[in-house]
Amino acid sequence: MSKIEEPRRLYQQVADKIRLSIGAKGLKNGARLPSERDLAQELGVSRPSLREALIALEIEGTVEIRGGSGIYLTADAPKNTQTSSIYGESPSELMQARSMVEGSAVLVAAGRITEEALADLQRILSEMAEAIAAGNVPLEQDKAFHLRIASETGNSVIEKIIAGLFEERHNPIAKRLQDRFGGGKSWALALQEHQAIFDALSARDPLLAQAEMHRHLDASRRRWLETKALDGRAAAKSPPNFS
Repeated sequence: MSKIEEPRRLYQQVADKIRLSIGAKGLKNGARLPSERDLAQELGVSRPSLREALIALEIEGTVEIRGGSGIYLTADAPKNTQTSSIYGESPSELMQARSMVEGSAVLVAAGRITEEALADLQRILSEMAEAIAAGNVPLEQDKAFHLRIASETGNSVIEKIIAGLFEERHNPIAKRLQDRFGGGKSWALALQEHQAIFDALSARDPLLAQAEMHRHLDASRRRWLETKALDGRAAAKSPPNFS
């Protein structure tokens, strides 16, 4: 029986196309690629998919992304024709999946949440605020907040799914994006969004809790994948041809 190949993720397909274009044009080590915005327009892909593809290319050593300068080729025509699958799931798709799953979970949790759970969430928010104030990254508190809400659904399968989605943020692409865009300001905004979710849960308002969860996860996705050019450059007036 032949082995069924795993479908290639969109960012892998975009990265493959960029790498093939580099090879076809014979670009050499040190050549500067078009800006992130220009590349997205020329390849006809979304900025999030392009950003994930560029991060994958950087991890594998094909390009170097220099903030405020540009995207540079760090090797001659790439030897491989396909981007590796070991870099994990698409961060954009992960956030969309989390929004669908956690949006439903918080809807259920809001209708049955206990005073004990609310006290736990309040404590976690306080610890998160302390970590941010101290200049630390509150990854554990962030995870604890979401998993505590999941536990209030009374569904262990949902808990495991959400925990698994959280683990994917440690994959190479997600981690690199967090390192670039997960600063103190980003976490301060996340804390405010968590507080809004908590307030809705405290009011035992399922629809509001769901709306706030969707708002939070969509904002998180945009902070990673849509704000501030990855290379720090504005689009050129006359974009170089990279088709």
